[in-house]
Amino acid sequence: MGDNARNTTAKPLVVPEIITLPGEIDITNAQSIGDELHAAFGSGVAVVIADMSGTAFLDSSGVRYLLLAHEHAAQANAQLRLVIESDAVFRVLRLTGVDRLLKTYPNLQAALANPGPAGAQEAPSGG
Repeated sequence: MGDNARNTTAKPLVVPEIITLPGEIDITNAQSIGDELHAAFGSGVAVVIADMSGTAFLDSSGVRYLLLAHEHAAQANAQLRLVIESDAVFRVLRLTGVDRLLKTYPNLQAALANPGPAGAQEAPSGG
């Protein structure tokens, strides 16, 4: 082995927590979803992926708890990633300006790809 091989530093593997969210997020379940996302940021968790690929409806209470989870992630030096396939759900985030704060991905594979800070992108393109 050459000197270069000995001097390289391996990056730790980031294994995200994946939380699958329901088809509708509204006032009736938003707090429990927020609690579940908050709990997912346990010791040593660097990335939590909220898989919203099956979510077709999101109201303001759901947006609030996503923002709270994002703040909790930042305090824990972690990252919250949202997988959003629904144009309607992404439209809610875009209209409220929240899409500029949260990292959104068009599918789970993209969220798992562990891109750098510029890797997040708009979820659905239609709309």
